[in-house]
Amino acid sequence: MSDQFFYPYQQRWISDAVRFKAGMFARQTGKTFCTTFEIARDCQVAEIEGRRARWVILSRGERQAKEAMEEGVKRHCQAMGSVIKLVETEFRGEATYRALEAEFPGGSRITALPANPDTARGFSANVFLDEFAFHQDSRKIWAALFPVISAGRKLRVVSTPNGKGNKFYDLMTVDDPVWHRQVTDIYEAVKDGLPRNIEELRRALNDPDAWAQEYELKWLDEASAWLDYGLIVSCEDENAGKPGLYEGGSCYAGMDIGRRRDLSVIWVGEKIGDVLWTREVVTMFRKTFAEQDAELDRIMAEYDVKRLCMDQTGMGEKPVEDAKRRYGEYRTEGVIFSAPVKQELASVGKQFFQDRRVRIPVAQDIRNSHHAVKKIVTIAGNFRFDAERNETGHADEFWAHMLAIHAAHAGDGAPNIYTLRTLMQQDFYEKEAA
Repeated sequence: MSDQFFYPYQQRWISDAVRFKAGMFARQTGKTFCTTFEIARDCQVAEIEGRRARWVILSRGERQAKEAMEEGVKRHCQAMGSVIKLVETEFRGEATYRALEAEFPGGSRITALPANPDTARGFSANVFLDEFAFHQDSRKIWAALFPVISAGRKLRVVSTPNGKGNKFYDLMTVDDPVWHRQVTDIYEAVKDGLPRNIEELRRALNDPDAWAQEYELKWLDEASAWLDYGLIVSCEDENAGKPGLYEGGSCYAGMDIGRRRDLSVIWVGEKIGDVLWTREVVTMFRKTFAEQDAELDRIMAEYDVKRLCMDQTGMGEKPVEDAKRRYGEYRTEGVIFSAPVKQELASVGKQFFQDRRVRIPVAQDIRNSHHAVKKIVTIAGNFRFDAERNETGHADEFWAHMLAIHAAHAGDGAPNIYTLRTLMQQDFYEKEAA
């Protein structure tokens, strides 16, 4: 098998033998497939010449690492007539990870395993970072990895974009000729022969942001923000967030619970007509659960809270159980943050912003927290809502606000409460079945 069986854009990538190269390719254009061919061929050449080649493939997870080995390396070796032994091993570091290894008769080896700082520093080898923009802790992985390849080893990095807050963005935009870069969007791939119906794909996806990022390779930090700054600012008001302006009406509260790394936030909104006015936002950092309970008791006493929705995920189980006992189950709802539940909360919250049915304080930290949450397209094509964790938390004000909006929405008799319960039940049973 030679590179003549690949499309021209893949041939250009395979044939470039520079030491450092990074490629940004549209989704499903064969970036992993052609890179694993380069790796398999490098090992075959080493075997013929009596040398040993050593490669490590670091993928986003165990499933992706297995696919790179079985759908890439194994198939290429079979096509080239290379005899390999495929074995499953364990990599032991701070944790234990499953790895697949392809062993060649002359001693060349290819290892595929999940990427993290621990596995990145565990080898001395040529390295292939697959879908690097989607690796968690990409900068820490990079710092751990680079000494591994410093002694003349090769480095291959490929991915689709995933915003600007990762090391892949740095590599693709740095002005340094030491890096060879190739960019192939869907239009160039189809022009080179890839059989795809561009217009059919675009219409079926029905998401301009996802299309721009996944197929046109645009850096979409602002576009991927769930609430853009313009929308957030349009709902800011100087009179929001002032407890002294509480008019004694019905209130709805949300509480996002943290303890050590993240903030605990209580968000209180008063319903005035069809608008949920923010009356108070309480932020607590590293407060004991007793201190958090006392603050919640104050809120429930000072405002006529008709419904309280609380983050029940993880450490939230006991605070929710205690709150139900103190305030009554009819007033208190625990919400477990699965991906579908977060999408439902964020979607309803965005609708409130778009309809200008919320008023929030004019405050930079609140503005940034609401803007930090992004709609992220995973490599499996699913959506999740998340934010980078920093010194000010993990978009905790945003999620407390979304819970307060949910409380008000459910309090209106809207079916949203049942939607959330159904999503949480589905998530529970799926985990049990697994």
